Amino acid sequence: MLKSELRQHIKTIKRQFTHQQLSELSLPVLSRLRLLLSDAQTIMAYYSLPDEVCTHQLIDELVSDGKTVLLPKVIDDTTMELCRYTGSKDLRLGAFHIMEPIGEPFTDLSSIDVVMVPGVAFDAQGHRLGRGRGYYDRFLRKISKVRTRTIGVCFDFQKIDKVPTTPNDISVCEVV
Repeated sequence: MLKSELRQHIKTIKRQFTHQQLSELSLPVLSRLRLLLSDAQTIMAYYSLPDEVCTHQLIDELVSDGKTVLLPKVIDDTTMELCRYTGSKDLRLGAFHIMEPIGEPFTDLSSIDVVMVPGVAFDAQGHRLGRGRGYYDRFLRKISKVRTRTIGVCFDFQKIDKVPTTPNDISVCEVV
């Protein structure tokens, strides 16, 4: 299956669920994720879109627990940077209708313990299909130099046998 066909296939599946159903399907994923993040101090997360595993409450819990949470911010057609998340009051609607943090860029990539990575689909080898713009692949290439743990976050129906890949695609360490 081509990447574009797989994206469309997963999109069709997601449309079968209500927002409430997706929220309920998020709960077991978030439970597993909480365990994996328990020892991490600095976490790169993402502020989920309506069709993704809902990360909003988890992010607020991590901040309440005293952890440093970083969120991506799209800068241009090829680059995203990280900013510290301090609460939803400091978010603004950014590129692609994604809520992004305001504030100074966070540049100490070596201090990041875990990166939560969204995706359209994942396979058991950690191969990831994103939305097609390459932002995470470029970022993960940079972060791979410091051997940061990367966790793909998705619903169970987004886990497939084999994700089509190209040489530019970067895999994650594990998938929840």
